[in-house]
Amino acid sequence: MSESSTRPYLIRALYEWCSDNGFTPYLSVRVDEQTKVPREFVKDGEIVLNISAAATRNLTIDNEAIQFSARFGGVSREVSVPIYAVAGIFGRECGHGMLFLPNGEVTLVQPPPTTPGPQTADGESAAHPPGPPPSGNGRPRLKVVK
Repeated sequence: MSESSTRPYLIRALYEWCSDNGFTPYLSVRVDEQTKVPREFVKDGEIVLNISAAATRNLTIDNEAIQFSARFGGVSREVSVPIYAVAGIFGRECGHGMLFLPNGEVTLVQPPPTTPGPQTADGESAAHPPGPPPSGNGRPRLKVVK
C-alpha cells in the first residue's frame, strides 16, 4: 500500500484553523490544463481563491481535488482544483498559512512579528508620534519561515 500525501490533510487543517479563528481562508493555485477555474481571473498562471463558507457553495476538500461553486463577477461558476495545483493556503486577515513548493517542500508562512517600540510616560509610542501613519505602500508583507 502506498503512503498518501500529507498535502490535502494540511490544507483541510489550515482551512479549519482559519474558519475557527474568524479568518478568511484563501487558496493560491498554480493553474494548468487540469485546473477548472475562470481563466479570465488567472494572472501569470496563478489564481487566488476565497474558499470561505460565505464565498463558496458545496465546498469539498478531498485527497484528490478541491471542488466548489462560487460567484465570479456575479456569475455562478464551478471550480475544481487538483490538490497538486495548490501553491498555498493562508488567512487573508493574518497572513498565516502554508506554501507548497513545486519541489515538494512545505513552508510555514507567518507575517513578521510586531514588537512595541519604546513608550513615553503617557503610553504613546516614542518611535511613532501621534498622527498619520508613516508613508509606504500600506501592503502587508509576509515572511517565509523555514
